[in-house]
Amino acid sequence: MGKLLLTGIDGNLGKQAANYLLKLVEHDQVIFCSYNPEALKEYAEQGIETHVTDFNTSDGLVNAFAGAEKLALISMPFVGLKRQRAHRNVVDAAKEAGVKQIIYTSLVNAADETNPSVEKIDHNYTEDYINSVGLDFIFLRNSQYAEAMITNYFTYVKGDGVLKNSQGDGKMAYISRKDCAKAVAHALTSTDYKSAILNINGPELMTMSDFVSIGNKVTGNNVAYQEITDEENYAIFDAMGVPRTTDGKFKEGSEAPFSSEGMVTFAQAIRLGKMDLFTDDFKKLTGQAPVTVEYMFKHADDFQVGERHSKD
Repeated sequence: MGKLLLTGIDGNLGKQAANYLLKLVEHDQVIFCSYNPEALKEYAEQGIETHVTDFNTSDGLVNAFAGAEKLALISMPFVGLKRQRAHRNVVDAAKEAGVKQIIYTSLVNAADETNPSVEKIDHNYTEDYINSVGLDFIFLRNSQYAEAMITNYFTYVKGDGVLKNSQGDGKMAYISRKDCAKAVAHALTSTDYKSAILNINGPELMTMSDFVSIGNKVTGNNVAYQEITDEENYAIFDAMGVPRTTDGKFKEGSEAPFSSEGMVTFAQAIRLGKMDLFTDDFKKLTGQAPVTVEYMFKHADDFQVGERHSKD
């Protein structure tokens, strides 16, 4: 069997996936790729094969992927045609290098044309492209990271105590990013899945009011939830200095290290019931139950969204 290749190990998700993967297989069975050479140093020092890769160009990718049987593509942290081109570069190089299967971190309900999330456009494109070139695949369609909303909760604890967004009473099975990383590691090592679509969901569907209630119960705070319009949601992010798109300038240390277009259209999708998929695919893949929102609030310091690492 060839090696297991993991991309994006400089990011929050990819680094955690790398740590999980090294608990499952020997060091000589993996290849780690990153555009940031500093992120690769600790692994190279352990004797792990590493490659500096820039997916914005196809240069050097075939050589970097040589010897890999399975490749996990962590979706890039920008949105639009640039991300689609970067993902296409990876898929084309993987095909040429002889990779047999791609694991791709996608989004719940990515193929639904009525899903208004701007993020899902690139995910659907990438899924279709992988399929079109004839590569085997596992699409990990992740629910929303609970860490993002836990960080958001504490932002409003420090503010006026009223968490505001436009997702209304829509439901989401919030999943820890750590569990999404665990799913990547297990998908890389599994031999049970061929041309598979797995929904990586948390242990229960809940509204944002439910989420806030759990936070209040655990922390003793008294945050309320208020539904606002999409435009009001944009205005809040504008006031925080959050860029509308990933082409904008991101503030260092921002508590919302994402573009507001992505977050607001995601909230809209939740409000319209486009993200309320709920399966036990995570448990089937990993053999473990996903972490609950209550547990994450109890250990909140370990479940914050963190900094944005992308230099793009």
